[in-house]
Amino acid sequence: MCRRFVLVLAFATLGSASGAQSASSSPQPANPPALHESPGSVALSVAVQGQDGHPIRGLKPQDFRVTVSGVPQTIAHLEEHSSQASPLAAPSFPALPPGTFTNYTPIAPGETLNILLIDALNTPLKDEGLIRSQLLQYVRHANPNTRIAIFGLANRIILLQGFTSDPSALRDVVERKLIARVPASPDQPDADQQNGSNLSTRGSSVASPTIKGSPSAVSLAANLRAFEEQLGGMETGFRVQYTLDAFNTLAHYLGAFPGRKNLIWFSGSFPFNIVPDPSRPHPFSVTDADADELRETVKLLSKAQVAVYPVDARSLIAASTTKATAANHVHGVSMDLSKANQSQAAEHAMMEAIAAGTGGRAFYNPESLADAVNSAIAAGSNYYTLTYSPTNLANDGSYRPVHVDVTGVGVDQHPNVSYLRGDFGSDATTTGQGRAAAYGHAAMTRGAPAPEDLIFRVRVRPASDTTETTLAPDNELAPVMPSKGPFRRYDLDFLSLPGELTFTQQPDGRRIAKVEFLAYVFDTEGNLLATAGQGLTLEPKTNDESKLAHSVIRYHLEVSVPDRAETFLRIGMRDVTSNRFGVVEIPTSAVTFLPPATYAPVAPPSSQAPPAPSSPGGRSIPPQV
Repeated sequence: MCRRFVLVLAFATLGSASGAQSASSSPQPANPPALHESPGSVALSVAVQGQDGHPIRGLKPQDFRVTVSGVPQTIAHLEEHSSQASPLAAPSFPALPPGTFTNYTPIAPGETLNILLIDALNTPLKDEGLIRSQLLQYVRHANPNTRIAIFGLANRIILLQGFTSDPSALRDVVERKLIARVPASPDQPDADQQNGSNLSTRGSSVASPTIKGSPSAVSLAANLRAFEEQLGGMETGFRVQYTLDAFNTLAHYLGAFPGRKNLIWFSGSFPFNIVPDPSRPHPFSVTDADADELRETVKLLSKAQVAVYPVDARSLIAASTTKATAANHVHGVSMDLSKANQSQAAEHAMMEAIAAGTGGRAFYNPESLADAVNSAIAAGSNYYTLTYSPTNLANDGSYRPVHVDVTGVGVDQHPNVSYLRGDFGSDATTTGQGRAAAYGHAAMTRGAPAPEDLIFRVRVRPASDTTETTLAPDNELAPVMPSKGPFRRYDLDFLSLPGELTFTQQPDGRRIAKVEFLAYVFDTEGNLLATAGQGLTLEPKTNDESKLAHSVIRYHLEVSVPDRAETFLRIGMRDVTSNRFGVVEIPTSAVTFLPPATYAPVAPPSSQAPPAPSSPGGRSIPPQV
């Protein structure tokens, strides 16, 4: 059974006396997943369509031939997914008491997830209302059986709506939330300002200075053109890096969910290819991008079974701009589009490479965003999942080209086969410190997708009915926006399972895991106000994995929040060894009105083998958490 289903069952059956019960004694999901993956196996999503664009159904394992780096593979399992099938129910999760939260997202077995990425960073828009109107057009006719999430990309990726199949929820988020486009730092040139002005044109009219030895007008104009080119390269470099960071964060987030994901990337420019070119000596070397980050991102996307559907927004922009220009003579927009059209062929080639390499499809001239999204979802909801274990290949983490042939549908049909064109072996190396720190920063950033690498529950309550002038232990104010108080202290009580953590063997034979408990405080604009954090080292008293998997970690953390009209808590757990996160984000207004928490004295240490560590400070977490 899938790890996530076992985990939710374990959480649902946690007892107050022993701290846990065996998940095997609890009811099983009504619709357990049919697909079983073993360690080292690869799940590959393959969409097969005829020349008419309709999916080809009813294929068998013998109809497929899979090779990895030219080596034939044995298909261990085949599962067909169809948009015509009745949707299965997601596993239920018990209702949580007021002030208690979890980062667990219930997903139905075999469900296909759809992600709409609205890319304002790479889209030359003067009016973000175009995106909003296009989104409204889609959500008003969204299929209620389609599970979709909406993300926005400006200088970073922001979760606008988590996975939902409720059209009214989608409609609400589109009507109430806007996508702002702002530079990430004072040093970053604003793309709109660059596109709407031309430094070299202005420079050509500058009179030649009369001071001896000064540059001529021609030289000055050439210098200004060179300066403009540098600014353009700077802006492109920032866009590439921010886009790559966004995809890395999104890939981390999606990797926690089972099954296929359709990522619909609505953008006016596609600054790099997220699929490596095996024909090159260094397939992960890209201009103006971090090759190590690109390699990690591609690896995460492949493991998460993400198919990318690039949608060229420029046809919609052009139609909108033509009307606006005719009516209002908007200056600068036509210049933006002219520049974009110069690289249209290159952009379309990039879109094709991204789509073909990940098993998606590119959309060049959609009538509307709604048409593109509906077409992408329809194409990505009919596919097969093939499971195989790579053979005769070194598990060194290197990129391995994958090729799939479909032979059982007849030569005359010439099917269109879409799939991820490469996978990776087990990489013995760990992510560099720089990338690990970047992921940690992204995971704990206000509004970012909340990782579910580690699933936990947390109870948040005010510590008292009054404010105070001092900070709680292990709390720090952000140096950029320090607050003098007063502060309102909150009690955070975590509940998690040690089986989620990575235990490592020590030289003396001990097995330990290290975990951090974190809480970041933000204002409504996303500015960091304060942080709190503590660490814990777990050393089990038994090597019995079954007992360890069903024991419980209870931990208490206190965080001081500046007493403002509205603030947000970003609460997280981090497995230090693997740098995996679990995160919950809540507005403090959701818990401020609750009564303060009460605590019982810490019970004496149990003689039982599995550890159930409680927090320092002489307080334990009540059973209802």
